[in-house]
Amino acid sequence: MYLQIHPDNPQARNISKVVDYLRNGGVIIYPTDTIYGLGCDIFNTEAINRICRIKKVDPKKSHFSCICSDLSHISDYTKSVDTPTFRLLKNAVPGPFTFILEASKAVPKLFKTKRNTIGIRVPDNKICHEIVKELGHPIVSASLPMDNEVEQYTDPELIYEVFGDLVDVVIDGGPGGIVPSTVLDFTTGEVQVKREGAGDWKKLLGE
Repeated sequence: MYLQIHPDNPQARNISKVVDYLRNGGVIIYPTDTIYGLGCDIFNTEAINRICRIKKVDPKKSHFSCICSDLSHISDYTKSVDTPTFRLLKNAVPGPFTFILEASKAVPKLFKTKRNTIGIRVPDNKICHEIVKELGHPIVSASLPMDNEVEQYTDPELIYEVFGDLVDVVIDGGPGGIVPSTVLDFTTGEVQVKREGAGDWKKLLGE
């Protein structure tokens, strides 16, 4: 299904359609505040395995993150953080950052790394926010597989042409970006920049 959703005023009926697919094990392609991504219900193992097959990666070696709706949502799926970290997260969300944090018991084992960590995102994107809010828990966040001729997929119509047969829904939420999120690791004592992407991480970290 190719589904247009207004980026500023997401239609409730279309959000409900997407959530119905997710609850039934569907895989979607959706916009964020950076690039378009593959997504599914974090608690549906078969749907996660479908994404792994699309990306041609081993589920046990994949490094997916998940999309949360807000800061309180993050706390449901991560262990408690200290005050400085909480303040930093509060200043950063919603925004183009992925945070690697210690995973709580609420996170499915398939989704955790060997270090028992998880990547968390709260994109500044109303479509993402409304989907996760109605679903009631996070969705998986995975980048689209790229070939050598495509630097990044930004056009939803092209995305549908390439991946429409592999997923259940491609959401058209307007043109996508070309720069992925910045990845910040909070699990090693000091914040480490694992990937420089969108967002001013130096300003965020006070550097």
